[in-house]
Amino acid sequence: MTTATATTDSVPDVPANRERNHGFAMGLIAGSLVGVGLGMLLAPRAVMEFRKRAADSAKNLGSAAADRYHQASARVGDVVDEIAKKGKGLRDDVSDAVVRGAKEVERYATDAKTGRQIHEESRRSLD
Repeated sequence: MTTATATTDSVPDVPANRERNHGFAMGLIAGSLVGVGLGMLLAPRAVMEFRKRAADSAKNLGSAAADRYHQASARVGDVVDEIAKKGKGLRDDVSDAVVRGAKEVERYATDAKTGRQIHEESRRSLD
């Protein structure tokens, strides 16, 4: 008899086991539905927020790039202006040197002519 009692104790009660499995399955389905519902409610917000953040980041990046472009353009413009000023100054210096050189050549030529004329006149007077 002890063996019979041991066998009946070890055999699970089939209807009670089915109720536990049925309750677990219902809980799993209910939890899944709640999860899907919350996902559907929250996902559009998350997507919209992500899109808004991405758009804002793109705008900020574009603004920063435009600002840096303008700063670089201004710097390049300043450097070009400075180089142009130095170039004009150099051109003026060269022009002045050429004018001085031309005047010097003209003076030498005049002196040479005058010296020749004087030299020729002294020869004529000697002859």
